[in-house]
Amino acid sequence: MFRPLLTLTGGLIAALAVTAAQAKPLSPEDLSVAEVLRDRALESSDAYSIVESLTVEVGPRPAGSEGDRRAVAWAQQKMKALGFDRVYTEQIEVPRWNRGHAHARVVAPFPQPLVVTSLGYSVGTPQGGITAEIVEFADVEALIKAPARKVKGKIAFINKRMERARTGEGYGPAVGGRSKGMRAAAEKGAAALMIRSVGTDSDRFAHTGMMSIDGVENPVPALALSAPDANLLEAMLKRGKPVEVQLDVHNQRLEDGPSFNVIGEITGREKPQEVMIIGAHLDSWDEGTGALDDGAGVAVVMEAARMIAELPQRPRRTLRVVLFGAEEIGLVGAKQYVDAHRSELDNIVAVSESDFGAGKIWRFDTRLPENKFDIADQMMQLLAPLGIERGNNKSSGGPDSSVFVAQGVPAFGLYQDGSDYFDYHHTPNDTLDKVDADTLKQNVAAWVVMSFLAVEMEGDLGRVPTEH
Repeated sequence: MFRPLLTLTGGLIAALAVTAAQAKPLSPEDLSVAEVLRDRALESSDAYSIVESLTVEVGPRPAGSEGDRRAVAWAQQKMKALGFDRVYTEQIEVPRWNRGHAHARVVAPFPQPLVVTSLGYSVGTPQGGITAEIVEFADVEALIKAPARKVKGKIAFINKRMERARTGEGYGPAVGGRSKGMRAAAEKGAAALMIRSVGTDSDRFAHTGMMSIDGVENPVPALALSAPDANLLEAMLKRGKPVEVQLDVHNQRLEDGPSFNVIGEITGREKPQEVMIIGAHLDSWDEGTGALDDGAGVAVVMEAARMIAELPQRPRRTLRVVLFGAEEIGLVGAKQYVDAHRSELDNIVAVSESDFGAGKIWRFDTRLPENKFDIADQMMQLLAPLGIERGNNKSSGGPDSSVFVAQGVPAFGLYQDGSDYFDYHHTPNDTLDKVDADTLKQNVAAWVVMSFLAVEMEGDLGRVPTEH
């Protein structure tokens, strides 16, 4: 557990100096610079223009697509314009897929259309589509436990609702239907899978997303229903009559191809070989323009690095911004990065990622050895005035960062308010109008404090135990 949060008073600078003199990992001078950066970010940071540029000039960017290639070129050009010392790419190999159409319609007993979308990498239906009876399951575990005779030849319908939460903690219990449902349906001989969208909205949008496809023999079409249409099917089934649905789905699996991690560095003046990685993911799903997931994160970490680059001198260590490729389809860019740089992992002092939309940051988590909590304590003195509270020491740092944490790399987590994030997640509604420019400034202020102090501190953060 963490120590209680320090209450700040008007004598902030004096308190900072006293605390720093006692703990010494962060000097009073470094804390004062971080405070200036924080306040400057609240007044003049411009992350919004970066995410606006990405969504307008590139738009949707699924891994390995033409949009992805445009995004990689855009990111390199933008980093160079923002003053990074070094900008480069590292190629990764990704599975590729093109979305076609997906149509669904109840044909009996109450004919009417349904709003659906294909889950990522879903196969299509045979020529002419399929018509089959719906069989409902409360969650994916119920489908997995069901006898094959109950499922064979039918459309398995997983009707699991996601609960709204500021932390987004309702996602885990609900997403299993998306990630594991098609595999379970295919193994039991289902004709297809439909799931209630993994989201918290009541709009007639369906939420796409990746599912487990590796090693699945005879995969079946897999679709997400909008919440209102899941409600509709639920109400029909309660009437006790068989419900038949017609599906017509066309998608195309392509050959594997290249994508890239895009990397920009602010080179350290004293310990350039030691690196703090701050990241986001560059790819997005194709339904919206990827403004929240993860254009906002791209903008926040790039803008924080830009502000540090504009200081009179370079930080003590290297600040490395990694825009990971192919996160949406299984953290592909992060996994391949770690595999390619295993001999250098001990030089990564910490990692953190912005990938939870554009809401106000409200919590600061860490994953540090207990003897390094004093560094987080000092950071908190500058984060607390932003409305940020102390969290726990269980942070993964973000989805891509979790791959590094699994290797013992310390992590910081700055977590946005995700109360409405899953209203828009993986839908056509993930667009720029959902991003608030002033809230992004608060995000940048927090990120620039954490990032600057991590690259400027005199000591290091050690290693954290890995879980097996």
